Amino acid sequence: MKGVKVFPILLPKDEYNLTNWSVIACDQFTSQPSYWEELDRTVGEVSTLRIIYPECFLGEGDEEKVIQKINETMADYLDRGIFKSVNDYILTVRTTSYGRERTGLVMAVDLDCYDYTRKDTLIRATEKVVEERLPARVKIRENAPIELPHVLLLIDDEKQSVIKPFAEKKESLEKLYDFELNQKGGHICGYRVDAKEVEEKLSALLNPQRLKERYNSDTPFLFAVGDGNHSLAAAKKCWENIKPQLSAEERENHPARYCLVEVDNIHEEDMNFEPIHRVVMGMGDDFIPNLEKTLKGEGEVELIFRGEHRFISVPKEPALAIKELQEFIDDYIKNHDGVSQDYVHGTEHSVSVAEKEDGICILFPSLSKDTLFRYISENGTLCRKSFSMGEAEEKRYYLEAKLIK
Repeated sequence: MKGVKVFPILLPKDEYNLTNWSVIACDQFTSQPSYWEELDRTVGEVSTLRIIYPECFLGEGDEEKVIQKINETMADYLDRGIFKSVNDYILTVRTTSYGRERTGLVMAVDLDCYDYTRKDTLIRATEKVVEERLPARVKIRENAPIELPHVLLLIDDEKQSVIKPFAEKKESLEKLYDFELNQKGGHICGYRVDAKEVEEKLSALLNPQRLKERYNSDTPFLFAVGDGNHSLAAAKKCWENIKPQLSAEERENHPARYCLVEVDNIHEEDMNFEPIHRVVMGMGDDFIPNLEKTLKGEGEVELIFRGEHRFISVPKEPALAIKELQEFIDDYIKNHDGVSQDYVHGTEHSVSVAEKEDGICILFPSLSKDTLFRYISENGTLCRKSFSMGEAEEKRYYLEAKLIK
């Protein structure tokens, strides 16, 4: 099937502790180094923590040295033979610490079917990619022998015909892992599923009549990026750098052409969209008055500054409100020295960061998941960091791996 391919999925062998192995996505808890420091003290030597670069620490110390160490550790894990291979797809079932269950399929997708600058590809970006965030990720990936996915792709499977049938018969499938995630991540199980059967179900979503009815377009659209937007973009850049060095035959099956992801159904009952809030630091006394003067509408968002709460008017449509809020913040930072922003998941985390940094916490509105695919089909990408799939602790944990060299 175009867009996906079976590649050996790597998992640590049975003798390794998967609770220590699996850690949360690198772009979480960016303002809370204590989270990552606690992991460092507890997970031990064989852990995905040793082969990722938490964004919390980007810009600190010698990045080149850190990246070199990451790549050396990846090679060491391969040399030591810590992995076993699964030559199929994996059904992954996660129960988060919030009591929500998420089921997905781990598989490799074709980066030639993805372009974050276009809105006519099989795999489409949902949020604008910030080019400045890509170089560090590209540096880590370009010399890495393996990849670890925290990319979540969404399918618009309103009849729940692709993933749910596997979940309903999971007890009859071969179980590959079953363990507690660290740091309040919840519990996760994995099962082997037949790749051919998965691909047959996915193909049905590309029926031209269905595409026309749902998106008013006959352009094939199967996957929308739900999370890990910049990781997928970095993988794409690395692949585009490699392609000119390869023959047409070599390009067909090169492992760097395919990126390991988790595919989830946007219509799953416990699939929830959470807002990503902003904390603005170093602003002047004019920030709030100018924000109130600039944004208008029938909706409202809450600001929290030094313990005081206030509400300002914004457009009622969440996508437009997010766009205008972000544009105001970007313009303010551009015209005021020493001002910065952070993107924070969860109200409690956002307020905590704002208090610590003496910044303004802006609680962003939530998008409706039911309209996402049609919006992307008709309008292209949302602005960056428009939504999050779940709370911070519910983000994807690194677990499976795939060779990319």
